[in-house]
Amino acid sequence: MFYTTDTNRHGLARDPFKAIVAPRPIGWIGSKGRDGSLNLSPYSFFNAVSDQPKLVMFSSAGRKDSVRNVEETGVFTANLVSRNIAEKMNQSSIAVPYGVNEFELAGLTARPGELVDAPYVGEAFAVLECRVTEILEPKGLDGEASENIMVIGQVVGIHIDETIIRDGRLDMALARPIARMGYMDYSEGSDVFEMIRPKAP
Repeated sequence: MFYTTDTNRHGLARDPFKAIVAPRPIGWIGSKGRDGSLNLSPYSFFNAVSDQPKLVMFSSAGRKDSVRNVEETGVFTANLVSRNIAEKMNQSSIAVPYGVNEFELAGLTARPGELVDAPYVGEAFAVLECRVTEILEPKGLDGEASENIMVIGQVVGIHIDETIIRDGRLDMALARPIARMGYMDYSEGSDVFEMIRPKAP
């Protein structure tokens, strides 16, 4: 099958776009409002975009609480979602009024960042502390801004639970990270295999 995205006439029960761009890491974003309120929200549009400097991004459909907070404070945390806390991550996705603490709703420990004034998930195996470098409104081919807001942050500090370190490396089979697939589906990344990049002749 083939279809054009201007009409989106794919004939399927659900739009397959996000199922194709998968698996996607989950940006579990911790932030703090100027009023001191804590927020924790998962975003399925999240990834690393650079290693030097270390940059990550998350994209929000509209100006949600996380975006409001990072606009006010300029900082956030990105928390690794592992299989053992997947249900708690899902609980933190509930739509609640601004100021409601999703850490408490999900039964998670909110710990203050070492370098940024934003909370992180104490139960997470790894956490990135970030300072905002850019907030963008991506545009389409027509030049019009999309409904999404993209936040890019530079990683200034990293927490790692040493229980997932083996032989000097992070062992993803131990961390069991989860990712978003299409629709309401998730996958677990513990089935790890290695391939060495070939050398040119």
